[in-house]
Order: sequence, then C-alpha cells, then structure tokens
Amino acid sequence: MTRTALLFSIAGITAITVHFFFKLPLWFPAGVSSWAPAMDSQFAIAFLVLGILFIAGQLLLAITVFRAGEPAPAEPVRFPHGNWRFEIVWTAAITMIFFGLGLAGNKLWSQIKLHSPEPGALSVEVTGVQFQWYFRYAGADGRLGRLDAQRFARPDEGNPLGIDPSDPAGRDDIVSSSLVLPAGRDVAFTLRSQDVIHSVFIPAMRFKQDAVPGMEIHAHFKPTQTGVYEMACTQLCGLGHYRMRATVRVVSEQAFARWLEERREK
Repeated sequence: MTRTALLFSIAGITAITVHFFFKLPLWFPAGVSSWAPAMDSQFAIAFLVLGILFIAGQLLLAITVFRAGEPAPAEPVRFPHGNWRFEIVWTAAITMIFFGLGLAGNKLWSQIKLHSPEPGALSVEVTGVQFQWYFRYAGADGRLGRLDAQRFARPDEGNPLGIDPSDPAGRDDIVSSSLVLPAGRDVAFTLRSQDVIHSVFIPAMRFKQDAVPGMEIHAHFKPTQTGVYEMACTQLCGLGHYRMRATVRVVSEQAFARWLEERREK
C-alpha cells in the first residue's frame, strides 16, 4: 500500500507540475526590444533542459520505488548500494549542462554589455533617488550639464538632480519623471543613484541593471514597438520602495521629436 501511494504521489506531482508549466506559464510579457528574442530563447532552452531533467528524475524515482517492493513485516530493511559508474556519468552530464548554459548566457551578456551603442544612439541619463526615478535628456546643445547633488539638489525648487546652475550646458537639459523613447533607435543609458542601490527593471524590454551610488553604469538596448510599459526598482531601497515605479512610453521618431520640442519650450 505504501509503495502504491508513493507511486501515485510521484505521478501526481509530475503531472500537475507539467500542466502548470505549459498551461499557465508565468513568463515575461511580450518582448519589445532588440535583445528580447535572444534572451527569451535562452530562457526557453534553460527551462526545456531543466524540465527534461525534472521528468527524468521523477521517472527514476518512480522506477526505484516500484522495484523496491513491499518489505515483509518481519524482514529487515535493505538499503541499496550506490553505482559509482552511474554517479560519475550523471555528475559529468550535469556539469556539462551547467557550463553549457553558463557559456551561452555569457555570450548573450557580452553582446549586451560589451558592445557599443549604434551610431546616433539616444543618450538618456537615469537617476534613482529615494523614492523617484528621473530621466535627463540633453537640450538643443547636445550636452548634459554638470551634476553636484550635494550642493544643488533641490527637488522643491525644480532641480532634483543637482544640475550646476553655473554650467551653461545644463540650462537646457530636459528632466522628466517618465521615460520617453523613440521606437527603432538604440538608446544609450547612463545609470546613477544619489543615495542607495536601485535597480532599473523594464520587463518588456528584457532590461535590468543596478544603479550604484558613486558609479556611472552604461547600458543600451533598442525599443522595437510603440506602447506604454512599466519600469520598477528591484532593489529593496527603503520604506518607500513600492513607489519606485515609472512609465516607459515608446513612441514614433516624429512623436519623440515633438515631445522634446514641447519640453524645451517649458
């Protein structure tokens, strides 16, 4: 009776897991950036390999339980001995799979992190402050002004980032609390933080990168589809962490040019 119950339990757990895996996938939203297809493919391969290993492990467990049989009440319990050949082969296979997935992920990471943005990429500075995101674009001069948050950061006076008022390059900078991007154009980000570690996470763009105090972290991606998307902070940055959200609006190149012009006139 015990063996039968165990076999039913193993079969039930396996069937329910596979059902939820295929019928109710809790994956990312539809990808809308240039990196999304490669990243989704990497996730799909990893999940497929791990799913096969899970089913193989459950099947092996069921076979072991089935072959063990029901011990007689007076019969002493027998423990099976290990098979060192099988253990070596299994360990080598798992090691190859682990390093294979790691190397594939490292190749994708190098394409995202080590390659320079395309010529003509839009430069956007992203700054995390407890508990708000700010996005800065260069004005008509194409240059960003100097920052000195300790001396000049005054959110109540319209200068949350601490742009040096004596620097002419910063007088036409555009600071926004929402991220507006043109579709089909590479975007080069410079990530900053004024206080603690924040993390930019845009699920639809398959983009996630920490913003660390005292560092300028560079990253880039290309939005491929217009729409409104969510951006969140994935580092626990304080009691107001839940407020570290922003809207990402991807618009056409013409609409983005109009938005910049409207911001410059304010």
